[in-house]
Amino acid sequence: MASPSDATASPGSTPDHPESGSTAELSTARRGRVRLRRAAVMAVPALALAAGLAIMTAQGALGVQFAISGMPFTVTAVDLDGTGFEQFGNLDTMAEDSPNAGDTGGQVLVVTSVVKNATLTKLCQSVDLGGTNLYITAGDGKDKVTATDLTTDSTVMSGNAAFRNIEIGDDASTLDKGGVQGAKGVFSQQADTVHIDNLRQTNYATTAGVFTLPGLHLSFHETGC
Repeated sequence: MASPSDATASPGSTPDHPESGSTAELSTARRGRVRLRRAAVMAVPALALAAGLAIMTAQGALGVQFAISGMPFTVTAVDLDGTGFEQFGNLDTMAEDSPNAGDTGGQVLVVTSVVKNATLTKLCQSVDLGGTNLYITAGDGKDKVTATDLTTDSTVMSGNAAFRNIEIGDDASTLDKGGVQGAKGVFSQQADTVHIDNLRQTNYATTAGVFTLPGLHLSFHETGC
């Protein structure tokens, strides 16, 4: 993109005659206008691309990618109720030269679970920091934890589950109940609603549009969730 100096006409030398001076000034002004137009034209594709990416991300056509730490964390809940459920295989990648990469090249094969609108009772999350656990709880009282566009990348998931209008074997690129699509050719499933009792997950990543945690409490424990 043109710099501000490019878009500003450079002053010419002082002319010997008034007539030639007027011609030089006119020529310089024209060059300045041409450069400004050129800068504007170059800016349009970049702005259009940024707007397009923002719209596609909002629609779930693109997943928001970030490098994971490679440290798994545990999530439990007494129960989860959700609408707009999707699940498909995925691959998470750690930051370059991560000390947690091990012999996997910094990649972790995960199951991505998507819930458009979720409600959880007595949420617990813990991370083993080596000798102690960062321990987070919420939703222990009358108000439950709520989330929109909740996405988790898990290596382990257990509980007693029930689904309504489930579709098993969909291509992940065709999913339409949770607003997120996976890679083409990947096995997936989706359902209108999901209910899971005694939910337990080992996760590497969690994202949400809105995450409401009533009664949030953070502390350090000898044991995890």
